[in-house]
Amino acid sequence: MTVRPTPFALSIPQVSLDDLYNRLANTRLPDQTPGPAWQFGTDRSYMSELVQYWRDSFDWRAQEAALNQFPQFMVNLHGIDLHYLHIQGAGPNPTPLLLMHGWPGSVFEFLDMIPILTDPEQFGGDPSQSFTIIAPSLPGFGLSFQPNQKRFGAHEMADCFVDLMVNVLGFDRFALQGGDWGSFVGSSIAMRHSDHVIGMHLNMLPIRPDPVAALNATEEEVKYACEIAHWAKDETGYTWIQATRPQTLAYGLTDSPAGLAAWIAEKFYAWTDHDGRIETAVARDRMLANVSLYWFTGAIGSSFWPYYERHHTQWTVPDDAQITVPTGYAAFPAEIRRPPRSIAQKVYRDLRHWSAMPKGGHFAALEQPHALAADITKFFNDLRPQPFTAE
Repeated sequence: MTVRPTPFALSIPQVSLDDLYNRLANTRLPDQTPGPAWQFGTDRSYMSELVQYWRDSFDWRAQEAALNQFPQFMVNLHGIDLHYLHIQGAGPNPTPLLLMHGWPGSVFEFLDMIPILTDPEQFGGDPSQSFTIIAPSLPGFGLSFQPNQKRFGAHEMADCFVDLMVNVLGFDRFALQGGDWGSFVGSSIAMRHSDHVIGMHLNMLPIRPDPVAALNATEEEVKYACEIAHWAKDETGYTWIQATRPQTLAYGLTDSPAGLAAWIAEKFYAWTDHDGRIETAVARDRMLANVSLYWFTGAIGSSFWPYYERHHTQWTVPDDAQITVPTGYAAFPAEIRRPPRSIAQKVYRDLRHWSAMPKGGHFAALEQPHALAADITKFFNDLRPQPFTAE
């Protein structure tokens, strides 16, 4: 039986907006721990300002309309209603590209980058280098979530996306791009469904973060081990609670929009390439659109599941994995983990493209959409199949 996608447009009921504003108006903030701002988590003065802006100035309808500019669909796959964007490339032979976000992100990350990839001529590029973009909301995230639905780990997401690309959309072979969990899901597809993969571009490498340098390690590898040891000590609190007691955390973040915003804003502060203010790296309205989507869909608890699944099973990309599809990597300087090429190529055996990006961090598509799009395009130029048509 053929599964048929249904067109979708996002429209949050006004009663949900009113409820959000009422909750924000009644926010109770904690005091600020003495010491430097942000050292102990999200800074109170910033949160006071952000809550007021979210309540009084943020225009959700404008962000909703920005998302709805792009064709969106729902399709029932693997027991859930999967949400995705599907934008046809404008060039003569666009390459299908599966674009995957991570946590605490959403498809809002891609809105500025999608036109650059689908219609490069608009931005001074070559129309023959266009992509057709398929950007799903990860299962359990945002619009791919309904209360009480089953949970998906990275491998289950990978299988669902292959089914979407091949059996629903008719792309027997396609390109991959991802960061954060998108890099794990993409690597799972490349590892387990390589016959469908043209190539894979990542802006985060899902290498196991080993804080101990191997014997005979290079200077670069020793430096990375030191960075990982510091990261494991001071930056992994969120992973432990999300990977061990996700249900408990979900109560607070599902009930309090300020709590949800503080949890997510701390990651935008820690993981973006800014000059002391998040907004110098990512527009406040786009960050709040992302937070609001988690709020309106109630999906924050289910978005924790990949952490729990990874913590209680084998690492998604095992140490002995051999990923052989052509792989490219954009190394942004403020990414949370930056393994050297010598470590990465032990897993990614055809790591043929490595770009040291001048600026940007974990949310690369939000922070540096033009630079990321240019690197994606450059990597796939030599891999584009000729000719290509969807069945």
